[in-house]
Amino acid sequence: MVDERLEARVGHALRAKGWTICTAESCTGGLITHRLTNIPGSSDYVLGGVVAYSNRAKQSLLHVRQGTLIAYGAVSEQTASEMALGARELFGADLAVSVTGIAGPDGGSAEKPVGLTYIGLAGPDGLHTVQRHIWEGDREGIKAASAEAALQMVLDALVKS
Repeated sequence: MVDERLEARVGHALRAKGWTICTAESCTGGLITHRLTNIPGSSDYVLGGVVAYSNRAKQSLLHVRQGTLIAYGAVSEQTASEMALGARELFGADLAVSVTGIAGPDGGSAEKPVGLTYIGLAGPDGLHTVQRHIWEGDREGIKAASAEAALQMVLDALVKS
């Protein structure tokens, strides 16, 4: 029986390319890494992940610049981008996926509402992109939607490359 879960399809695509992956997660709290490592044999391609919830952790572990956090905030395209680049460098992976957002129920504003999430992806040959999403729902739903979108983003990039 073929496993059709998104994380299994991502794993199959990573294996087919001989690539590795790592994660840098904030609002998802490790959910992407959890899903990736639910697949038997995922140690062949998952190098590791960082849950960098605080700005201090983003800076010290992923080398997100203080200037970026001051100018744009932790929940921004720029921070998601730097998180992905920092994780890729930290782990030496082919691909790095990052997520930063506001899972709620508090912490939102008119400019940055609850449900706002940025997903970053960094890879070889100049692969570097960030997606912006605004999810509806409760905290767990926002985390789940963010993890699903991140895995889909990875799969789409693997198929295109």
